[in-house]
Amino acid sequence: MAEQQQQRRKKSSRTKEKETTWQERVIQIRRVSKVVKGGKKLSFRAIVVVGNERGSVGVGVGKASDVIGAVKKGVADGKKHLVEIPLTKSNSIPHPAKGDGGGAKIMMRPAAPGTGVIAGGAVRTVLELAGVRNVLAKQLGSNNPLNNARATINALETLRTFTEVARDRGIPLENLFA
Repeated sequence: MAEQQQQRRKKSSRTKEKETTWQERVIQIRRVSKVVKGGKKLSFRAIVVVGNERGSVGVGVGKASDVIGAVKKGVADGKKHLVEIPLTKSNSIPHPAKGDGGGAKIMMRPAAPGTGVIAGGAVRTVLELAGVRNVLAKQLGSNNPLNNARATINALETLRTFTEVARDRGIPLENLFA
């Protein structure tokens, strides 16, 4: 009896995994070396963005002695660090947001339908895999892809919907716009 329940749980978790189709994009693959007693040891670092284009996105980093292993580790790390973001009806963000990550700063503003994703580098990749279709973004400071991706995630984490703000303030939604 207990075995049947475990098998059902395994099947249900597999079907849930299949329902959400995760897309993965590699932002950067870098060859790194470590000096050890016998010389230099080469390995690879992969920065990967994982998202379902419906409001979930994560950035992961993986290191391994081969590129494929590094990418797999990066995907697993990205799925561990997923962030849920609110999207408007026009697939934009609800309000302007700023984020920091290392030496990088990100500025994002909602845009009108049809604008597209106006952003560069890692920021564009993160926003596209998050499902944002209309946004204006600018990266300030560092142009390091990992720091920019983390700054974007930081900015997306701060987003709140109008209903959440009204609930937190304890006022009706109509009074929020007055």
